[in-house]
Amino acid sequence: MNADSRTSPAESLAPPSLADSSLAAPPAGGAEAGRALAVVGVNHALHDRYADLIYVLLPVWQAEFGLGYVALALLRSLYVGALAGLQMPAAALARRLGLRTVLVLGTFVGAAGYALAGASGCLVVLCLALALSGAGSSTQHPLASAVIARAYGEAARGPLGTYNVAGDLGKAALPPLVGFVLAYAGWRPVLWLVAGLGAMVGLGVAVLLPREPAAREAARGAAQATARVDSSRSAQKKSGFGLLVAIGMLDNAARPAFLVYLPFLLQAKGAALATVGVGFALVAVGGALGKAAFGRLGARFGVTRSVILTEVGTAAAILAVVALPLAPAIAVLPLLGLLLNGTSSVLYGTVPELAPGGRVERAFAIFYTCTLGGSALATPLLYGPLGDALGPGRATMAAAVTALAVVPLMLALAPRLAPREGGPG
Repeated sequence: MNADSRTSPAESLAPPSLADSSLAAPPAGGAEAGRALAVVGVNHALHDRYADLIYVLLPVWQAEFGLGYVALALLRSLYVGALAGLQMPAAALARRLGLRTVLVLGTFVGAAGYALAGASGCLVVLCLALALSGAGSSTQHPLASAVIARAYGEAARGPLGTYNVAGDLGKAALPPLVGFVLAYAGWRPVLWLVAGLGAMVGLGVAVLLPREPAAREAARGAAQATARVDSSRSAQKKSGFGLLVAIGMLDNAARPAFLVYLPFLLQAKGAALATVGVGFALVAVGGALGKAAFGRLGARFGVTRSVILTEVGTAAAILAVVALPLAPAIAVLPLLGLLLNGTSSVLYGTVPELAPGGRVERAFAIFYTCTLGGSALATPLLYGPLGDALGPGRATMAAAVTALAVVPLMLALAPRLAPREGGPG
């Protein structure tokens, strides 16, 4: 699919925020759109399982390979770095090979990476395997988001939140199961099972993902030309999009800065490995609720208010988890997950509104590249050294500071948002 803009034929009658939206066109049929959302949602759940599985395995790899916190952060960053760095190439490849083909190939490559990790006998092969799996996962975020944005038109904010919820449901399902199985079996057989699950999902995407009707391509091409006429609005979108990307980078950096140290925080409080898995599941369940709720609250109460609420709440909850004993800390984790992940649905839903030139697919690719890439770099270069120097508890506090740093940027973005996006009043 080509990156495009879709503008409503009744643009002159629409509110300003909708008239300029690249998605203001009649959406696809309800059944087809729902099936597309279901397929990419399951695919998202798989790839997010792959990403968060690494957190549960960090203590295991630390014990087996004798790694410090910088090295552990680097292991995760190999996966996330490949995922982030290949977002835009994945979007470009989809224009040549087709979206369905690239999504299927990406899922199979992600599964192959975990199969290789399960067969690895040394740290070097494990590193290569994680990078390979991250490369496969790079396909699904920008392409799946564009599928939903096009299928639902200007009503895409809620479905994008649902798509993100699917990812957190995957996170909630796999880490506790893996944590339980690891108590009775080695980590390598677990990764082979996870790889087999990925192959099954890849087949499902190939068979079930609806094809986009070719007749809609011409209409979108005409809409793209219309969207480029208003250069002043395009410049405003571009500056707002840059701020949105910066906010996404900080928000996405705060999340792994906390999650990398969560297993070690819980173990220091007396948690067993199975309890660590339950802790991640509670964060994921809260995150799923947060993404579902804030995806719609952002549209109702405004992006600015929603983002500030989630980031300030995230900082407070992180500090509570650091300070509290094991049982109360675990009780806080669902709330922390709700706030920690709630921001993302608000931000993702705003990408189509601020996409420069109405090029939604490219805007999602840029957004995911920058936000995930920033996270991949910050974890080993900043938060890893802090962990080695100060210990997990104090290093985790840096995640709270990172979340609070979003607030001034969000206040700067607010004037560039349409009134219904920036907040009421």
